Amino acid sequence: MKRNNMIKNLVALAAAAVAFAAQADINVGVTVSATGAAASLGIPEKNTITLMPTTIAGQKINYIVLDDSSDTTAAVSNTRKLITEHKVDVVVGSTVTPNSLAMIDAVSEASTPMISMAASARIVEPMDAKKKWVFKTPQNDIMMALAIVQHMVDNGAKTAAYIGFADAYGEGWYQEFAKIAAIKGLKIVANERYNRNDTSVTGQVLKLVAAKPDAVLIGGSGTPAALPQKALKERGYKGQYYQTHGVANNDFLRVGGKDVEGTFLPSGPVLVAAQLPASHPVKKSALAYIAKYEAAFGKGSVSTFGGHAWDAGLLLQAAVPVALKSGAQPGTPAFRAALRDALESVKELPGAHGVFNMSPTDHLGLDQRARVMVKIENGAWKYQP
Repeated sequence: MKRNNMIKNLVALAAAAVAFAAQADINVGVTVSATGAAASLGIPEKNTITLMPTTIAGQKINYIVLDDSSDTTAAVSNTRKLITEHKVDVVVGSTVTPNSLAMIDAVSEASTPMISMAASARIVEPMDAKKKWVFKTPQNDIMMALAIVQHMVDNGAKTAAYIGFADAYGEGWYQEFAKIAAIKGLKIVANERYNRNDTSVTGQVLKLVAAKPDAVLIGGSGTPAALPQKALKERGYKGQYYQTHGVANNDFLRVGGKDVEGTFLPSGPVLVAAQLPASHPVKKSALAYIAKYEAAFGKGSVSTFGGHAWDAGLLLQAAVPVALKSGAQPGTPAFRAALRDALESVKELPGAHGVFNMSPTDHLGLDQRARVMVKIENGAWKYQP
């Protein structure tokens, strides 16, 4: 009888150990725009996920990666699937602002932390009960808009025109651009929109040219941001061109060709890491990411968008050990809450794009160390000291 009881106890302990081991896996759900209009942004993000550690603080990490095809509805569907079917502890994504904004309800309802790889400040601001679950890694529009307007003014521009996406990204950029322009005394003489999938912007460009601005800012991202600039060049516009940090990858250079020569844009330091002074606080961490990415995908293949995914991974590497110390087990509401709290407490974490200092009121945590000005020169990115 004692022997039978002992055997039963051993079997029960073994079963409990197996259950605990299964519970111990941390599931990271990822939705990226690997196809569709934002594919040039989403592909390097997807590639970067493959470089992330499969173990953090002794715990196995599983990455479940889905493609939302640059579609808002698909991004929300992916998010709900990751939460309900894959029981993820955190969601990383999506690539673009409209998708990320649409995902907020799903993650907040499930009390699951989310790290967005899209730029708009509206993803994390203003802080409220829903957005307390949401973090992001790309620099806020206002930080980059300030750099652009200051550069325009410093180079003699008195007037400027704007053309951007007809969505949350384009509108968010215009609002920040207009706000800073008013402060700096820069007059906006035209304001136009176009869709990411448009093949012509002739009507909008004719209005921009007629307004005769000293400079034009194109509020787009990825390869679709090249369309207005090509059209402006065809119409003979000779003023200064500016793009947002949403174009900082080599696909934009390839599609834009000679038409984007001389363009200025703000960017995360990773884009020109090798050109940065040795004293720059992000140079070392940015070069580390570049070395790892290029070893896997080839020389010159790195992009700033992959860097946003890398920084999401670094945030998790910093937060997971802290969440585990709470005693909460992965796969439970308690662990998701502990992970959210841990993300919020990350301090002085150098990444590919900047140094992260999160807080209860700041779920981006980047400062001006996350920004440099860049010029497109001879088909390459040139750091502007």
